[in-house]
Amino acid sequence: MSAHIWTGVRERVLALAKSPGAEAVFGLPHGDRPLEDPLTEAEVADLEEYCGVRLPEEYRDFLLHVGAGGAGPAYGVFPVRRGEDGAWEWEGDGGDMTLARRLAEPFPVERVAPGVLDALVDERPDEEEYDDEDAFEAANDAWEERMGAVLRTDEITVGAICLSTVGCAQRQWLVVSGPERGTMWDDPRCDDADLEPMGTTFAGWYLNWLEDATRKAEAA
Repeated sequence: MSAHIWTGVRERVLALAKSPGAEAVFGLPHGDRPLEDPLTEAEVADLEEYCGVRLPEEYRDFLLHVGAGGAGPAYGVFPVRRGEDGAWEWEGDGGDMTLARRLAEPFPVERVAPGVLDALVDERPDEEEYDDEDAFEAANDAWEERMGAVLRTDEITVGAICLSTVGCAQRQWLVVSGPERGTMWDDPRCDDADLEPMGTTFAGWYLNWLEDATRKAEAA
């Protein structure tokens, strides 16, 4: 169990948000609710039943002891909420990319071959080579469709939760199922690149942010 990892973390974040140097911390919500309320055991159990999978322990215990979302790396941790219809979803810029009903499927370890992406990028239409604007737009639309079929398909993010955005359509994911379960992945698909591991777990990702945020606030 990882519950001990989160001892005092909620209190630290709440205090940080009210500190004089809070404005020096990028993306830190101000006011009285920088964090959502934690979920109850019953709510987490219902979330897991809805998704058909047990969440990684570090994230599961975060939901129970820190909050359902809120202050965190970049623009924060997307909150997970249950709607009036009983459906659970992650809310935020990209949160709807999470396929809750497919979280039990293994996150694919074999990623898109770099050579495939390089070839596609090289074939991207150059507007300067077209005399006709409509012809360029048609060619570019066809190229976007090809790239989307390779890189912007749900099949390469099944088994993972989109948890945060760093802006400009670049996001970060937590793997829930498969060999990479519990790890965090960057999503730079906006730059025509595949997801890549961040080399950390959820707890490392969050706690490293908290330490850095605390240092910045104290320095300010």
